[in-house]
Amino acid sequence: MRHPILVSLCIPALVALAACDNTGEDATRANAGVNVIDETNLNDVMLTVGDPNEAVTYFQRATGEQPDRVDLQRGLAKSLIRAGRHTEAVAAWQKLVAHDEATTDDRVDLADAQIRNGDWGAAEKTLDAVPPTHETFKRYRLEAMVADSNKEWKKADSFYETAVGLTTTPASVMNNWGYSKLTRGNYSEAERLFADAIRLDGKLFTAKNNLILARGAQKKYTMPVMPMSQSERAELLYSLGLTAVKQGDVTIGKGLLRDAVDTHPQHFEAAARSLDALENS
Repeated sequence: MRHPILVSLCIPALVALAACDNTGEDATRANAGVNVIDETNLNDVMLTVGDPNEAVTYFQRATGEQPDRVDLQRGLAKSLIRAGRHTEAVAAWQKLVAHDEATTDDRVDLADAQIRNGDWGAAEKTLDAVPPTHETFKRYRLEAMVADSNKEWKKADSFYETAVGLTTTPASVMNNWGYSKLTRGNYSEAERLFADAIRLDGKLFTAKNNLILARGAQKKYTMPVMPMSQSERAELLYSLGLTAVKQGDVTIGKGLLRDAVDTHPQHFEAAARSLDALENS
């Protein structure tokens, strides 16, 4: 008669024990999930707002602990680019593209690192190995830059045009395209592209300065209408003044340099020094 009682007493204990075991497993799974989420968030932070060199250290440590994780290898390569350590970045991307889980985008990023490192030939070979069906903005922008470096102007124009159509923010690539036209001596077309870039992004100072160079090459020495701060206006007047001097229009150049000195909210040492040199020569 005691056996049923014993069994009845054991069953609740076993159920309780099983419940405890399940709770522990659930907690472990939950903690693992939280850790994955936390790690993903930390990786994203390191790649965007963190200090670039701190991000490099973080991903170097992480890849050392988990060398087969392709996402960590990718994070290391990207952080090296952000830190301006392009030679190391090329090596990191090369290691990554040899991974079984590497993507076509990784190969495009390798080409980008090679261009940043000045290895145009290697970048061209890398891009040649990318399937033609991989039609992305970054791929065509890099193809255009490589074509530029080879002075293959028709190919460059075609690639730039395609790249512009594949992004909602084409200002920077229009600036690059305009600079390509500028180096070819096609100043009016360069001026148009720089103006379009500024219209799309009024904060793009490089395009503003390039616009001034394109206008100066055509002996257009008036300031175009575009958004600019007082300091920017002074810098642009300085660029225009130097361009005028190089064109042989020294008197106009001196006047523009004086305007640059007068316009700048602070002492404009470079413009003042250039003006003194011209007046004392």
